[in-house]
Amino acid sequence: MEVKNCRICKSPDLYKFLDLGEMPLANSFLKEDELGKPEPAYPLDAVLCKNCGFVQIGHLVPPEIMFKNYIYFSSTSDTIRKHFAEEAQEIRQKFCQKGSLVVEIGSNDGVLLKNLLGTGVRPLGVEPATNVAAVAREAGVETLNDFFSLKTAKSIRAEKGKAAVIIANNVFGHVPDPHDLVGGVSELLEETGVMMIEVPYLADFYNKLEFDTIYHEHLSYFSLKPMMHLFGMFGMVVFDVKKFPVHGGTIRVYIQKKGGLHKVEQANINKFLELEKSMGLYEPAAYDKFAERVKRLKVDLTGLLRKLKSEGKLVAAYGAPAKGNTLLCYCGIGTELVEYAVDKSPYKQDLYTPGMHIPVYGLDKMKGRKPDYLLILAWNFADEIMRQQSDFAAAGGKFIIPIPEPRII
Repeated sequence: MEVKNCRICKSPDLYKFLDLGEMPLANSFLKEDELGKPEPAYPLDAVLCKNCGFVQIGHLVPPEIMFKNYIYFSSTSDTIRKHFAEEAQEIRQKFCQKGSLVVEIGSNDGVLLKNLLGTGVRPLGVEPATNVAAVAREAGVETLNDFFSLKTAKSIRAEKGKAAVIIANNVFGHVPDPHDLVGGVSELLEETGVMMIEVPYLADFYNKLEFDTIYHEHLSYFSLKPMMHLFGMFGMVVFDVKKFPVHGGTIRVYIQKKGGLHKVEQANINKFLELEKSMGLYEPAAYDKFAERVKRLKVDLTGLLRKLKSEGKLVAAYGAPAKGNTLLCYCGIGTELVEYAVDKSPYKQDLYTPGMHIPVYGLDKMKGRKPDYLLILAWNFADEIMRQQSDFAAAGGKFIIPIPEPRII
């Protein structure tokens, strides 16, 4: 479905700045017997709302198609496990009392909520992917297998009461109707409660040319200003913001109802708003420059891979993340340039990447078919990956990090 109006302010004044063509769903990996069958593909583009500054994709795919069976598990990454353990500690120390209900929207495999088990609070996950919710339950995390919405919020409130804390980490950008989600938050949150939202930050997306994070599951790309506008429509205010390096740069936004307990850190909030304005993140001209940089990266990356191929070098990909499939499909990189990919997740091994059909194996593949170069598609974990693959580097192997411009390490 083409987006005709901004999903926050409802303005029709949308500016399309990037068209990546038609692509399969970024997490729709294929089995070998599916390779010869038709592969669904959908338009993938990005637009700016010239009224409120909200960046969003221009076509929506029904979430039921994308999320009911899902192969991204947060616990795969050491970095993410540590990051969420620290957030759970903050929640427990600052915002909870014994018996408090803590609800996480898009709780995945329970990577965060596991840290709250046995602490005296009541953690509840809301996770739409049936297979992922089952993993969380096996770990002892009570999990509702559903999409979070106003209807879901009313049901939770009726059964368990209001929540002291509602968390939404790296999920807010997946929501097709942000008004329904925020309405649900308003319904479920205590009058003195806190919502904590963590999203990839648009300023980092822009500066680091993170165009590969555009895929059909990622509907929204947030700066602070439109987020404040959205929550203001529901009588809620941002009272603080923190910046983190994970996932290429995220912000954690702290929200409460008007009249809440927590002091509004206005000077800190203003720093983010001033940065966004100075970068031109609410204006089309900045995104025209972004699109030109994306086109240039495609030429540079494919040129580098062709050069290595002509020199007889073997290139494999490390990681098979959703973002990597945007990069591979947009650049037209298949097995003629990248022979195979490896990934730690058993849920992706022995499958083929959507669109370009690069085979994905476990890490042992590199022992039998040793690459000269590893193209790090999971660039947001590049430091972690290079530490884990220190033996590969010591033996003369090199890494390619594709964005913001291709570079060899």
